[in-house]
Amino acid sequence: MEKWLYVMIIKKGKSYNKVTKAVITRHVENLKKLDADGKIELCGAFKGYPGAAGMVIFKTQSYEEADALCKLEPLVAEGYATYTLSSLQVADKSNNYLL
Repeated sequence: MEKWLYVMIIKKGKSYNKVTKAVITRHVENLKKLDADGKIELCGAFKGYPGAAGMVIFKTQSYEEADALCKLEPLVAEGYATYTLSSLQVADKSNNYLL
């Protein structure tokens, strides 16, 4: 059976330098809710990647569901960041690493 994850790269927008602690708090609360709902495989911040703030790897039923969650991300919804979303086909022991 194919297993897919969806990788959101959060890209810093022109107003990203105006992000406040309140915005970050909303961002973290969103991540906590998504995690509690079983929608996140992994997330984190980038260091040393100009223009990229971080990523979220979603374990949703579809690309469309992941895209809807990206649009609700406070950093995106409030205009501080943009995003790209990519589909990742998981390669592991259960599928012989896609061989």
